[in-house]
Amino acid sequence: MTAVRQHDSTGSTAQVSEYTPTDSVPEIGTAEVHPGLDNRLLRDLLHPDRPLWTPRELRDLTGQVASELTGPLLDVVRIDEQQRWWARLALTAGVELWLLSWAPGQGTEPHDHGGASGSFSVLFGALREDYRYSSGPVRTVDHEVGSSIGFGSGRAHRVHNVSSVNSASVHAYSPPLLPVHYYADLADVPPVRPQRAASTSRAGRDR
Repeated sequence: MTAVRQHDSTGSTAQVSEYTPTDSVPEIGTAEVHPGLDNRLLRDLLHPDRPLWTPRELRDLTGQVASELTGPLLDVVRIDEQQRWWARLALTAGVELWLLSWAPGQGTEPHDHGGASGSFSVLFGALREDYRYSSGPVRTVDHEVGSSIGFGSGRAHRVHNVSSVNSASVHAYSPPLLPVHYYADLADVPPVRPQRAASTSRAGRDR
């Protein structure tokens, strides 16, 4: 993961997230965990021996992390009104786990996840998702605090905070570290699902 930096008024740079893990996928059976959440519960939930996760398993993972590790997540999360903030919480051979925050008006560009299945759960606040499957119409759904969704590799979406309060969410993807594909509009998503091509880096700005 390339370290994301922000500029302050003096022109110097600072890490958006203090935690910048390596980009190589850990060996099966091992896990890289954010130091702020390195506890027995999260390591048990990660199932480091699992090489691939289904959308339902990913949904259960983000839902349990958001509901059972709320305190540690609130200690880690930061809100940046100038640009979106995120931190990778964990990485195994089968899954990557992220924490994202969204100030009012912040959101992603339309994108898919390079052939990975995914999920996200709203930790606090609310998020709007515009999404589309290949050859299908664009749909919109509002995700409230506590809600979780899992989705397959054919889903492209744009996620944004249209409310007047801050929001945060927990996201997971499997296989991990696949390149994200960006689109000018969800209508531009091709009818063929993206191939699952391995990658050694992945931008964090559109999760």
